[in-house]
Order: sequence, then structure tokens, then C-alpha cells
Amino acid sequence: MEVAILSLHWVYLLFIILIIGFMVFRRDTTLLCIVGIFVLGILSTHSLSQSVSGVFNSFIYAIKELMGTILIISVIVSMSKVLSRTGINEAMISPFARFIRTPALAFWIIGGLMMVISFFFWPSPAVALMGAVLLPVALRVGLPALGVAVAMNLFGHGIALSGDFVIQGAPKLTADAAGIPVGSVIEASVPLVIVMGVVTTVTAYWMMRRDMKSGKLTARTGLSAAPVDPPVREGSESSLSPSGRILFAILIPVLFIADVAAMFLLKLQGGDATALVGGTALFIMLAISMAAHKQRGLEKSADYLVEGLQFGIKIFGPVIPIAAFFYLGDSAFIDIFGKVLPAGSNGLVNDLGVALAHAVPINKTVGAVTLTTVGAITGLDGSGFSGISLAGSIAKLFSTAIGSGIATLTALGQIAAIWVGGGTLIPWALIPAAAICGVDPFEVARRNLKPVVIGLVVTTIVAIFLL
Repeated sequence: MEVAILSLHWVYLLFIILIIGFMVFRRDTTLLCIVGIFVLGILSTHSLSQSVSGVFNSFIYAIKELMGTILIISVIVSMSKVLSRTGINEAMISPFARFIRTPALAFWIIGGLMMVISFFFWPSPAVALMGAVLLPVALRVGLPALGVAVAMNLFGHGIALSGDFVIQGAPKLTADAAGIPVGSVIEASVPLVIVMGVVTTVTAYWMMRRDMKSGKLTARTGLSAAPVDPPVREGSESSLSPSGRILFAILIPVLFIADVAAMFLLKLQGGDATALVGGTALFIMLAISMAAHKQRGLEKSADYLVEGLQFGIKIFGPVIPIAAFFYLGDSAFIDIFGKVLPAGSNGLVNDLGVALAHAVPINKTVGAVTLTTVGAITGLDGSGFSGISLAGSIAKLFSTAIGSGIATLTALGQIAAIWVGGGTLIPWALIPAAAICGVDPFEVARRNLKPVVIGLVVTTIVAIFLL
């Protein structure tokens, strides 16, 4: 049954277009999302008090939906802090330094390690975890600091973050907005992440080798300052012995590998998988804190946890208003404002998708290109996460019009958003890796531009065939 498109639907669509426009011009969308929620409330309830309450309740709804994601990232960062300050990170990474003997090995080993660590620790902590340890080794064998920054960016903030297979923060956001299970998005994203990763890293490496041979890329290219020295371990009261650091350096990877094995054997996905990783990270943080800080272990454990929570709130604070708005495109509307949609409605986004299918000849090519474009636009704010709810919502819209492919379209939008905004193209998102390598973030962005654009084009073409 075709549902009548009301002013409510048109206003929702108008605000989606306005949000995209604000992102294009790199303006914050928080106020716009709040106004959008309020206007939708007025149109649906005709009550000022319910509309004002609806804004607050939509935030509560979004926080409830995102709380697991916020907590897992906060716990991971807490663990990363204690690993860095006790020197366990150096013990974990230093054995790989002996294999780095050429610029090529430096690029691929640093990239591969960054990817693996980022799957479990998230890219920003992973940069600090390994950058300062392996950067001097890479420079010694002839890989310029700019090449180290590019490798860490593409493998960590690109491949690992866009798939986010272990922590599952990104697919949780997009899946919720699209109204499908997290596992569906992860499954659909695997081939796309592989294609994007292979095309982008191989292209970047080929361009780097070409420029090194021609002299365009040297040890001094892109340097904005001296590379950062390995950080001094904080917390002089730490008394973890060298053998203790080695023990934890071995134990931590074993525990996380066991987590991955448990996910496969027990078929854990979504929140269950996230909870397993988060609980493991929390116990690791507590064990290291107690072992390293002895009498002050209880207080230091709380300090590390607070630091992680502060990081989580800082990262996801701007995401909450945007997610709150896009959750209204589905069942959240009824939960927040009551049963005010027309009879037969399946949600604002679904209704618009059906109307779009009847009005415009939408096909797989148009759908895939649109999702890549929308995803890239949402990444222009340099977050990578703030707009992926929009990608999920529009994927639902277009898949309804096409009649299939919601998981693939959702994954494509997620990949485009995070590759652009998560730390590979937007200079202010590149600052962590650029700072640790002592290079100009704008130079890293310029070096990443062609490989990422080529990768997005190839990935979009592959997605069209998968739809």
C-alpha cells in the first residue's frame, strides 16, 4: 500500500538536504539537527511542550542507542593509556622492528601492524601506541616520515576504522540508521573494505616509490618539525619490571585473539561481540594498573577510566544530536512523539523511498554513486562518525526505491564517510599521525588524495555489481 507523503515527510527531507549543505560548507550541524527535531515535533503533535520535550527525549534515545559504542571506545582508550605509560606498548611492538630492513618493508609492516592494532584499540590510540616506537626504525632504513604517516593513516584510519569489525562502533551507527542488523552491515562491508584497502594502499605505495626514485619524496619532504621523540612514560610511581612488561605484552594479544576465536565459535555479533572485547580490555586495564602502581593501583585505575570516558564523550558529543535526528526517520519517531504517522507508514525514510521509486527511475548505479557522494560529504567535517547515520538513512531510502541492496549501500556510505573524514583526507583529522611523525598534515592529505579518490571510484564500481 502506498502511503501518502505529508508535510512531515517533506520537512524531514528538507532538513536532510540542509544538513548535507552545511557539511559541504564545513559548518556545524548540531543546531540544525535540534531545530529539525523541534519542527518535526510541532508538525506532528501541534504541541509546544511536547516538541520541546521531544528534543530532549530524542537525545536520551540516541544516547541509549550509542551508549555501548561510547563505552567500548572509552574502555579501549583507558587501556591504551596504561599500556603507553607502563611501556608495555613498546614491548609489544619492538620485536617487529628487527624485520624492518628496507623502505618497502617499513611501509607494509608499519601499515599492517597499525591495521591490526587499530581493529582492537582504535586508530587514534594506536598511533601513539606504535608511532613513536617504529618511526625511528623506519627513518633509519630510508622510509621518509611522510611515508610513515601515510601508512599509518591508510591502514589505521582507513582500512581498520572503515570496517571496524571488532569494536563495531561505525557499523552500529549506520545499521541503526538503516534499520538493519549490525552483522548485515559488517558482512556486506568485508569485500568493499578489502577492495578499498588494496587499491588505496597499493596506489599510495606505487606513488611513493616513484617519487622517492625521482627525488620528489625525500627524508625532508613534508617535515613541519622534528619527528616526535618517543614519549617519556608518565607516572614515576610505576614499578612494572621488564619481565612484567614482556609478560603483559604476550598476554594481551593472546587474550584478544581468544576473543576473536570466541566470536567465531559462539557466533557473537553486534553488542555481544562488543561486550566481550570491552570486558577483556577493562580487565586488562585493571590488572596492569594494580600490577604497575601497587598501593596506588585503585586510584590509578579510576584515573585511567575517567580519561577514557572523557575521550569517548569528546568524540561522540557532536554525534548525539545528528544521530537523534536521523533516528526519527525510523521507529524512534513513534517512541518520541507518539503514533502520529499516517496509517500504513513504515517510517519517514521508508515512505520517502517508496515515493522516490514511483517518481524517479532509480537504479543501482545511481544508488551506489549517491551513497559514495553522500558518505564523502558527511566526512568533510573531519570526524568520519558524525554523519554516517545520514549515510545509513539514505541507504535505506534508496534501497527501498531499488528494491534491494540496503546492506551494501549502507556499507558503501560508511566506507566513503570514514575514509574521507576519519583521518586520511581532512587535514585537521590527520593531526595525530602528522604530529607523531613531525610532518605537515596538509602534506599528508595531499599525498593521500589520489589513492583515496581512486579507491572510492573502484569500490563504488564493485558495489554496483554487488547490489
